[in-house]
Amino acid sequence: MPHYRISEAAGLLGVSDDTVRRWVDDGRLAATTDDAGRKVVDGADLARHAQEIAVRTDVPGADPVGRSARNRFTGLVTRVTADGVMAQVELQCGPYRVVSLMSSEAAEELRLEPGSLATAVVKATTVIVETPRG
Repeated sequence: MPHYRISEAAGLLGVSDDTVRRWVDDGRLAATTDDAGRKVVDGADLARHAQEIAVRTDVPGADPVGRSARNRFTGLVTRVTADGVMAQVELQCGPYRVVSLMSSEAAEELRLEPGSLATAVVKATTVIVETPRG
């Protein structure tokens, strides 16, 4: 089973190293030490925790609408290129660049411009999974 250092776990969860350390100290996330004496988190435990901290719909103010699309990337709009009919909208969602093509009318209605907060909702018929070699 893979193990992740605190900094790697933080990067995968999109939180700070200090947040992961607090979760470990509070017992919300189990950690052990590796052969080098560094704290590490078991990959399966990290995956379970990631699911637990995912956006919940049972908290006050949460959006009650159910969705079939599970891939949601929230980030900042970095560029909007529009012509008469279509617009290309680029978002930076953490380390990921997401590009969407939509009507210019939709981009205008959503008031998308660099610096705007937006969420890309992705519904795909094919998802390719990659893993590091080694």
